[in-house]
Amino acid sequence: MPTLHSLALFIAAGLALNITPGPDMLYVAARGASEGRPAGIVSALGIGAGTLVHIALVAAGLAAVLAAVPVAYLAIRLGGAAYLIYLGIRGLMARPSAAALPLEPATLGAIFRQGVITNVLNPKVALFFLAFLPQFVDASRGNPALQVVALGLIFDFTGTMVNLAVAVGSSRAAARLRRQSGWLQRVTGVIFVALGLRLAFAARH
Repeated sequence: MPTLHSLALFIAAGLALNITPGPDMLYVAARGASEGRPAGIVSALGIGAGTLVHIALVAAGLAAVLAAVPVAYLAIRLGGAAYLIYLGIRGLMARPSAAALPLEPATLGAIFRQGVITNVLNPKVALFFLAFLPQFVDASRGNPALQVVALGLIFDFTGTMVNLAVAVGSSRAAARLRRQSGWLQRVTGVIFVALGLRLAFAARH
């Protein structure tokens, strides 16, 4: 597993992403506000389940890369760091976008499946995981794939907790997201730029 310092940095960066309004959080807020707390909670659990698919794919892919071309790991880390910087700059320049999502009423089973599918089929989530998780993997401290799984589960847990809080808050949470999305995006942008620069520098040494 990573050092305590790296783990603390990972959790802090992950929380910064989790509390920033995005499609997943807005989906939870919209379901909770329009159909009640149970619908919001189920949508949050569906998104959390979808995240498990991304974790498994990144873990399997990283293990394959290291087995075939060990030096490619450096390229993955540098490319991931560049992507985080790009996300940070976009966050600093973006306009607030926490508008409510119009959703048709659905059963709890359908809401859960929609949360899973929405998360799994989102290419931005897959790309983020590929850029983010490997940055905190230290091949000298154990199996890289297992480290990715452990880090991914931590990220998924914290993200699900945030989304469940949004689901419980329902309409209040949706209104708050619309008011606060601008400064949250900018704070996250600063964090991602700083994190990307730090990781890019660390990857070269």
